[in-house]
Amino acid sequence: MDKLRDFLKSWPGRILLILCLSPLALLGIESYFQGNVDPNQIAQVGEASVGLSEYQNAVNNRRSEILDQIDDASLLNEDVLHEQVLKGLIDRTLLEQQAGKLGMTVSDDTINRLLRQEDAFKDENGEFSNDQFSNFLRQRGMTKDQLFAEFRNQLSLDQLNASIVGTAIYPMKAVNQLIDLQLESRNIWLHRFNWQDYQQKVKLSKNDIQAYYDANKETLKSDAMVDLAYIQLSPATIKVDQVTEEDLQQQYEGYKQGLAVVDERKLSQILVTGNDAKTRADKIKARLDKGESFAALAKTESDDPSGATGGDIGLFNPSVFGNDAAAVETALQGLSVGDVTAPIKTNFGYQIFTVTEDNGSKIPSLDSMREELTAKAKEYKRQSIYADKVTAINDLAADGFSIEDIAQQENVALKRIKDYRKNNNTSVLPQPAVIKQAFDEFTIQDQAVTAGIEVGSGTAWVQPSNYRPTQTLTLAAATPIITKRLRQQKASAMALKDAKQLAAGIKTVADINKQTVGFQALGQVNRQTTLLTEKERSLAFSKQASENGVVALASETEIGASVLVGDRIETERQSQLSDLEKAQTASIIRDNLGQDQLQDYLDYLRLVYKVEINEANMAGAQGQ
Repeated sequence: MDKLRDFLKSWPGRILLILCLSPLALLGIESYFQGNVDPNQIAQVGEASVGLSEYQNAVNNRRSEILDQIDDASLLNEDVLHEQVLKGLIDRTLLEQQAGKLGMTVSDDTINRLLRQEDAFKDENGEFSNDQFSNFLRQRGMTKDQLFAEFRNQLSLDQLNASIVGTAIYPMKAVNQLIDLQLESRNIWLHRFNWQDYQQKVKLSKNDIQAYYDANKETLKSDAMVDLAYIQLSPATIKVDQVTEEDLQQQYEGYKQGLAVVDERKLSQILVTGNDAKTRADKIKARLDKGESFAALAKTESDDPSGATGGDIGLFNPSVFGNDAAAVETALQGLSVGDVTAPIKTNFGYQIFTVTEDNGSKIPSLDSMREELTAKAKEYKRQSIYADKVTAINDLAADGFSIEDIAQQENVALKRIKDYRKNNNTSVLPQPAVIKQAFDEFTIQDQAVTAGIEVGSGTAWVQPSNYRPTQTLTLAAATPIITKRLRQQKASAMALKDAKQLAAGIKTVADINKQTVGFQALGQVNRQTTLLTEKERSLAFSKQASENGVVALASETEIGASVLVGDRIETERQSQLSDLEKAQTASIIRDNLGQDQLQDYLDYLRLVYKVEINEANMAGAQGQ
């Protein structure tokens, strides 16, 4: 196993893991190599195809990976997931065909040589072992030809990928220049003109609104909306009655099973039967309490044959006591060697027990864990009630009950959201899973109640009504939107005009204090400062000031317009980055450029190889 683990850490081992055990990571999309591609195609890519089963496997694996990283499954956008997985499979197929066309391949001799170097396949003499290699293949259900074919295919893809990504050029001189920019700093004085302070001065005519509407009609569309009625349920809202002793005992048994504790206490007993059994048993217990020998009393007083051996009955075995096992076990809880129980009424009569030997594991008594077990019992009952209620609501929804009837019958609060949006949803239910169900074609057409949707730690059911699809707004409907946009545009233009006029009058630091508006002195700032907005940071270092002077810069910004006054731009004399860190920075930049080149190359391949997507199969795979 150690050799196998070492092999899986090597490059051929990692390739095999990628191919056979986990989703492929090329381009960030996961898929599996399959010997037999399903005849149902999702896409035809040149002369190759992406099979339905391959696609479904890739989607399922990617979904599982994402769900492992998030707590709320409803946050997963299934449409985006399917889109990304399909793109990745098509990209991989394009690269595979191109690698074959370019003759990028690896010979059997090369693969043989690489495998022979792996310690996992070497015997105790350091020689390659065919037996160990055969065993490795057998464990994975593969033949040598299959392994070689998959290695060759993956290595060919790696060659093509490296030939594209590895050609990205970003010289160290440019890296140093980029670093120098990050080291620049200057003193900044800032004044902002808020566009909202100018909006009362804006005059809009009907012609302005009509002209904007005519020029931008295709972008002025309504959001797809429904009115949503919904109910939500979570375990936290379930009320639980007080737990019983039976509930506590059940949790205690589960606790002990989880510890895998074995009761290896040896017991002795005194059994008393007959009409006066209770009286006799109490007298025997009183004598035991005074210190008389348990074994001696067992021999003289016990009505069980075990009395002849001092009452010895061996290891505790609950099955011997049938329905009385719980009562006996409760009496024995916490008993140490030499302790004696009170008389216990069982089907045999009245029994008194003592522990003669204890070779088992020590576990806490039920009483010592009562608080913890009570909490567990309540949670168990809460989850059981919650699960039953979810099932009941799902059954009512499937039977065609309305959301109002379900809420009333199950005593759950009914809530409503008017104008629930398909896009840019900021409601209390913005999760993609809820939106997908609310705008499902079947659900809208039948105005049905959806099945339960897992949302956070609970479940939601929704029923849409009054569906309004996306459509171009009329002039009347668009007028409030246009008015808001034009008012901000014109107010910002006024703000920018004043900003430029203010900037024109500032040539020196002394001029700053002569202005009728106040400036905020930010002190020495660099390009990473959070005191400026994104547009202001770009403006702040766009122009150098004259020697012993300042430069005043005005520009439209996110809030209207800003005037920034800056003195000379200074650069730290020495970068704090080492040569190694600079080289690492250059490598990161080149990798990013290389990924851009790879995407450009894939766009080119889409022109070379015809790509056709089977929309019907896609819809079926997505459950649409």
